[in-house]
Amino acid sequence: MPLTRLDKFISSQLNISRKDARTGIRRGLASVDGAQEKDADFKLDPESNSVIYDGQAVKYKKHIYIVMNKPAGVLSASEDKKRKTVIDLVPERLLRKGLFPVGRLDRDTTGLLIITDDGDFAHRVLAPQKSIYKTYIAELDGDITDNAPELFLRGITLADGTVCRSAYLKRLSDRTAEIKICEGKYHQIKRMFGVVGLGVNSLERRAVGGLFLPDFLKPGECVEMSEADLNSAIFDSNCSDNA
Repeated sequence: MPLTRLDKFISSQLNISRKDARTGIRRGLASVDGAQEKDADFKLDPESNSVIYDGQAVKYKKHIYIVMNKPAGVLSASEDKKRKTVIDLVPERLLRKGLFPVGRLDRDTTGLLIITDDGDFAHRVLAPQKSIYKTYIAELDGDITDNAPELFLRGITLADGTVCRSAYLKRLSDRTAEIKICEGKYHQIKRMFGVVGLGVNSLERRAVGGLFLPDFLKPGECVEMSEADLNSAIFDSNCSDNA
């Protein structure tokens, strides 16, 4: 791959400013292939050269992929001046510039959220033609009617006339349902249930395609995954199965 400057490499991989990286390099905190390097402009190959900065091995990652169990009350956004966002919950060891959530969950919706700095990957997940289904569990304020699954399958028409694509609804109990949708209109699931006379008390996303929320992740916790892991889970799944 093309050579890159030492300060730029350290800044991008450790989520520190270029200025701080240059200062640290001048202080002797950096080494390349075992030799101390005080020249911030030193050119290196991120994939072949070994870099240590302040006692920490700096391994090259073109992009980062994070799975979060989003808690309620947090915005699915990169930043907000007044309210806490999902990026604010990412631990420092996983932070890097340009992180954003892949799609959005409503502020009070919980569950699986992918965070990355890879725009191409996000497009592949969200592109309508991919028809990647997202699976949710909804707790409702009333009993699910017998005809609700068929109405969802045909495609619900929302109150404003918007027609939703075919969705799958599976009754888990009188007032609990599993829903699979392959689009993400504003408050879509809540509005769909509103059409059949039901309110949503709570909503949790359990899966995106074949990628399921890890059981060990507590609300607000994250785990890093490789792009290969995510691609396998998302794109090798059969998204047209009945819910």
